Amino acid sequence: MSKPSKSRAEKFAKDELKSIIERVERLLEEKKAIADDISAVYAEAKANGYDAKALKTIVRMRKEDPNARAEFETILETYMQALGML
Repeated sequence: MSKPSKSRAEKFAKDELKSIIERVERLLEEKKAIADDISAVYAEAKANGYDAKALKTIVRMRKEDPNARAEFETILETYMQALGML
């Protein structure tokens, strides 16, 4: 008794799944390459005397909504004053 051949739908689903996985893998490789490039830029900045941690903070802050950031900074300053840190 011979094994039944795969239906067209099963073959299509298998090919589609393989394509999705391969696309994700390619994107992850690109993401790694971009992360390496970003690290190189921070290393260059550090070599030029800049503080990488401060630069990363500024990049993160620039993504935030300005009003939300201002509100947070006000709260943070209030807490720091209450603790005698300012």
